[in-house]
Amino acid sequence: MPEPIDQTVPYGTGLAGAAVSGISYLATITGPYGTNRPRSRKPDVTRQMTEQTAQAHSEAVQPSRKKFRRLGPVLLFFFIAVLAILTVSPLVWMVSASFKPGDETFSPNIIPLHWTLENFQYVFTALPFWRYMLNSFFVAGTITVVALWFHSMAGFALARLRFPGRDVIFLAIFSTFLVSLPVIIVPLFILVRQMGMVNNYAGLIIPAIFNAFGIFLLRQFYIGIPSELQEAAVIDGASYFRIYWSVMLPLSRPILAALAVFFFLANWNAFIWPLTITNDRSLWVVQIAIASFRQQYSASWNYIMAGSTIVALPTLLLFFIFQRQLVESIKTSGLK
Repeated sequence: MPEPIDQTVPYGTGLAGAAVSGISYLATITGPYGTNRPRSRKPDVTRQMTEQTAQAHSEAVQPSRKKFRRLGPVLLFFFIAVLAILTVSPLVWMVSASFKPGDETFSPNIIPLHWTLENFQYVFTALPFWRYMLNSFFVAGTITVVALWFHSMAGFALARLRFPGRDVIFLAIFSTFLVSLPVIIVPLFILVRQMGMVNNYAGLIIPAIFNAFGIFLLRQFYIGIPSELQEAAVIDGASYFRIYWSVMLPLSRPILAALAVFFFLANWNAFIWPLTITNDRSLWVVQIAIASFRQQYSASWNYIMAGSTIVALPTLLLFFIFQRQLVESIKTSGLK
C-alpha cells in the first residue's frame, strides 16, 4: 500500500503560517542581523574640522565686536562734539569780540580782558540802527507771509489738481534752481527800474517773493497727503479753495513753519539785492548798515561784531520759538 502523504505544515496553516515561514526564510538568507540594518558611518573628519574652525573664529571675533560696540557710541559722541565745536566757535568768537575794545579784537583769549559796552553804544548812536532793523523786519516778514500764501496755493494746484500743462509748469519752476541771483541781477534791476520800484519797499519785496524751493517742497508734501481726504471733501460739496483752506492748510502747519523760518532768515540776511536796489539810507537793511562800518582801507571789526551779535539775536529767538515745528516738519506726517 502506498504510504500516506504528510500534509502538515511545519509552521502552521493559513496566513499566520505563511508569514512565519516567510520570516524564517528571510532570516536564513540574510543572516541573523538582516541586510536592512543601517550601516555604521565613519565620522566626517573634514566637517568636524570646519565646524571647529568656525567656532574658534567666532569666539575670536566676539571680543572685538564687543569692543567695537563699546567704542562705537564713544566715537560717535566725539565726532558730534567736534562738529558742534566747529559750528559754534565762530558765534562764540563773534560774541566775545563784541565785548572787547578795538585793540583787543583779534586777541586769542575767548574771555575779554577788558569788558566794554562801547561797541554796542556806538552801533546805536553812530547810525539809526533801530530804523534799519525795522526795515529788515518789515521786508523779511512781508516776504515770508506773502510767499507762504502764494507758494502753498501753487503747491496745492500742482499736486492735487489736474489740468493741461501741469507737469510742464512744474518743470519750468523747478528749472529755476539752476539760475542764481548774480546771473539775473542785471536784467532784474532793469525790469524793476522800468516798473518804477527803485528806492522803495516794493522793489525790496516783490522780486524776492518767488522761490522755487518753497513751491517744490509744498508740492511734495501735498502729494503725500491721502487722496481720500480730498475725495471726502468733494463728496461733502467743498470747492477747491475750501479744500485748500480747510483741509490742506491745517495739515501743512509743520512744513509751513519750517518754510517761514527759512524765508525769514534768507531775507533777514539778504545783502546783494537790497544793496543793488536802494541808495536811500532810510531804506537800508541791517546787513548794509553793518557793512558800512568797513571802509576802503580799514574796518572797525569791534563794531561789526557788535552789530552782527545784535542781528543774530532775533534769528536765534525765532529758532527757539519754532524748533518744535521744525522737528515735526522733518518727521513723517504719519498719514500713509
